[in-house]
Amino acid sequence: MRTTFLPWITLILSLTFAGAPLVTPPFQGFDGDQLPVPQDSPPIEPAGYAFAIWGLIYAWLILSSLYGLRVRRDDPAWTAPRIWLSASLLIGTPWLWVAQHSAIWASILIVLMAATAVMAAKQAPVWDRWVLLAPVSVYAGWLTAASFVSVASTLAGYGILLDAAGWAWVGIPAALATAVALQTWLGKAPEYGLTVCWALVAVAVQNWDARTALALLAAAGVVLVGATALRSARLA
Repeated sequence: MRTTFLPWITLILSLTFAGAPLVTPPFQGFDGDQLPVPQDSPPIEPAGYAFAIWGLIYAWLILSSLYGLRVRRDDPAWTAPRIWLSASLLIGTPWLWVAQHSAIWASILIVLMAATAVMAAKQAPVWDRWVLLAPVSVYAGWLTAASFVSVASTLAGYGILLDAAGWAWVGIPAALATAVALQTWLGKAPEYGLTVCWALVAVAVQNWDARTALALLAAAGVVLVGATALRSARLA
């Protein structure tokens, strides 16, 4: 079968995406000079420990790309997910640098990253779950949660309509509705919803002492999204 450059492109972009934190200062939220109203640990943001999932995402995407290059190089079932994933990684590689300079552009780009990652998960064949579908679904699930964090923080940072707490009360239900809808649409990928649950648990932890009601909302979201993901697991 004909070999294309696409598997190599996916691998290279997986490496550049994972390598970006090595050459860009770590992102610890939007700086005060980026937003008129500084956002220091906004309530919609998960507790810091949750971001450790990036280590899993980076490693799993690289391993997936290596497997695809070695074993599924010419498999047509991998073509569509590779295209969507490569698009997401291409946007994601400079994201840390963009986030240091513009909250607005960072929010736009992370939404595009999430959308293309979800499409990659939708196109991934279920028979290659652990080497393609699962890593892409985890990546898409985390980006879905991160998109709402970024957008809500930016809107609060510009003082649009609500403060940080207000946008958390809007953003969390919006994230829940989006995650449930996408998990239902994806169907075969419970890893997507379970990753969103990981983020929601960390949001609950972040708010438990200071904003218990918001923490309970996030916890209820864990039950809702988790149930949807488990239903998808039974149907997969």
